[in-house]
Amino acid sequence: MSGAEAVGSTVGRASPESPVRTIFFGSGSFAVPILDALAAVPGVGLVAVLSAPDRSVGRKAIPTPTPVTVRAGDLGLPTLKPERVRRPELVEALRELAPDLIVLADYGQLIPRVLIELPPRGFLNLHPSALPRWRGAAPIPATILAGDTESAVTLMVLTEEMDAGPIVATEPLEVWPDDTAVTLEERAAEAAARLLRRALPEWLAGALVARPQPAEGVTLTRPLRREDGLLDPRRTAAELERQVRAYQPWPGSFVETSAGRLIACRAHVWPAEPDDLAGQLVAVGRDGLALATASGRLVLDEVQLAGRKRGPAADLRRGYPRLVGAPVR
Repeated sequence: MSGAEAVGSTVGRASPESPVRTIFFGSGSFAVPILDALAAVPGVGLVAVLSAPDRSVGRKAIPTPTPVTVRAGDLGLPTLKPERVRRPELVEALRELAPDLIVLADYGQLIPRVLIELPPRGFLNLHPSALPRWRGAAPIPATILAGDTESAVTLMVLTEEMDAGPIVATEPLEVWPDDTAVTLEERAAEAAARLLRRALPEWLAGALVARPQPAEGVTLTRPLRREDGLLDPRRTAAELERQVRAYQPWPGSFVETSAGRLIACRAHVWPAEPDDLAGQLVAVGRDGLALATASGRLVLDEVQLAGRKRGPAADLRRGYPRLVGAPVR
C-alpha cells in the first residue's frame, strides 16, 4: 500500500450480486490499457464509454476514431462521442444510465460539477504525474524537460479544479535517461492500469480514503503549441536534448535554417569547442552536425527537413554542406 492510501470508508460497499455500473471517459492512447484494466476488475460492469468525436486525419481528411473508441468497439461497449460534455442532452443521457462509478483518463474536456456529483461511488481520474508536481495538459513532457528521474501515476477523485482532487493511490514510475514523451507515456499507461487493478477493488470495498494533495509544489502545465518546439541556442545543450525527447511527437524540436525548417528527431550532448558560437550549426568529425549552444553542443543524430524523410544528420550535411557555420533562426 502506497503512502497515498489509507484504510477507511468513503463509499458504500458493493454488493457481490450486482455489478458496479461504470462509465469510462477516455480518448488517447494512454487511456486504452486503463480501459482494459477497468473492464477486467471483478464486480465492475461497464455500461458505456465516452470519447472524443472522430477527427479528420491526413490530406484526404479521413474521419478517424480515437484509440479508446476503437478499443471500446473491440470490447463490444456502447460509445458516446459528444463534442461538448456539458450539453444538457448528454448530461441527461448519462443520468439515465445511472452509473455508480465513473473513471476518466486522457479524455480532453473539463467535466462539469453536475457530472462529477452524479456517481455515488465516485468520479475517479488517472493522471500521469506525481501530483501535485505536474498538473494540467502536458505532465509527461514537463517531467522530461525538468530532468526528473522519478515520477508516478496518480488515482484521484475528480474535482472542478484541474488535477487538484484528493489522492486515492499512487504507482511509482521511473524516468529513464533516454525516455521520450512516447516511451514514458506508454510505461505510464501500463503503470496506471496496474494501479487501477490494485486500488479500485479496495476503493469500492471502502478500504481506501482519499487524502488532500499537498499545498506545496503545485505546477500547472499548459497545452503545448507549435512555437514551443523552437530550439533556443541560448539554453544549454543538456536542456535542449531533454526538449528533443520531451516534444515527440508534438510539437517536435526544430531550428530554421537556410535549407528550411530542420527538425531534430534524436540528439545527444557533447562538449563545446573553443571557437563555437551559440546559434551556429557546426561540424562534428567527418560528417556530423551539431548546434552550438550556451553550454555544449547538441549533436544531431537524426533529423528531418520539412517535407523530407527522416534520416541521419550526416546525410543532411553531405547534401547541404553550406549549413556548417551558418546561423539558425
